[in-house]
Amino acid sequence: MASKSDASLDDLMMAMDVVDTLRHEEGQVARELKSDARDAAMIERLRQVYASQGIDVPDHILKAGVEDLKRDRFVYAPPSSGFQRTLAMIYISRGTWSKWLAAVAAVLIVCAAAWFFLIKLPADRAEAELLARLQALPDTYSELVGRIGSLSDDADIGAKAQSLAEDGRLALADGRNDAAFKAETDLRRLTGQLQEVFEVRIISREGVPTGVERIPEANTSTQNYYILVEAIDPDGNVLEREILSEESSQAERVDKWGQRVSETIYNAVRQDKMEDGIVQKGVLGQKRRGELDIKWRSGVQDGAITKW
Repeated sequence: MASKSDASLDDLMMAMDVVDTLRHEEGQVARELKSDARDAAMIERLRQVYASQGIDVPDHILKAGVEDLKRDRFVYAPPSSGFQRTLAMIYISRGTWSKWLAAVAAVLIVCAAAWFFLIKLPADRAEAELLARLQALPDTYSELVGRIGSLSDDADIGAKAQSLAEDGRLALADGRNDAAFKAETDLRRLTGQLQEVFEVRIISREGVPTGVERIPEANTSTQNYYILVEAIDPDGNVLEREILSEESSQAERVDKWGQRVSETIYNAVRQDKMEDGIVQKGVLGQKRRGELDIKWRSGVQDGAITKW
């Protein structure tokens, strides 16, 4: 024998089925509920529906179904919106948004790492190196002035070195970093010039003329004579020199140039080469250690050209 709780559960299930049947007849139900007819007519129609299916439904179940339909019982109503519902929806959808959040976080981490290693870190290193160089400049000036003094006893050269160092210290004190570094560069250039040792030799090989003649545009009644030369160090290497061309007024760094000479030297070199194809007196000038200027042979004049 079924218990009372089982009977109640059966009644509840039957009532739910009645309501479901009514919803399947939604159009007819709506007309019946809106009309003035008694609920008995609806109950009778439901009884016929179930009877056609061989199901005997008690009247109290049919009445309860009609009333439940009116009250929208057994109809799911989603919870109203609110903060708790929003949190619940966020939690439920965490599988989707957490992936996007992880991707965004990864992009941000990569961007931050790239900025740090490619921009900030090199900038910090460059700033630290600049500061270290600036702090070392006073000692660098003193070291270079001392080296220049050991290379040359020329008072004018020593005074020039002291002047460059003083200019650098003043620029450093005023925060003019570019001027301070330029003073260092000028001192190093002066040191390098004093250390240079080479000979200026006349070029005497096939494919390169030994001398050229020019009629200057400024004075067409005269003629200039040039001997083509190159600087050779003690090891036989050809050195590049910065030469100011008197024709173009442009300084160029070249490995050979034309040095202006007197007509006497020009003719003597030409005669020397014509005898056996070799210039016997091939040295036109010498640059000694500790000196800035080249010691030229007699007859060598100021002025040079870089193209012929």
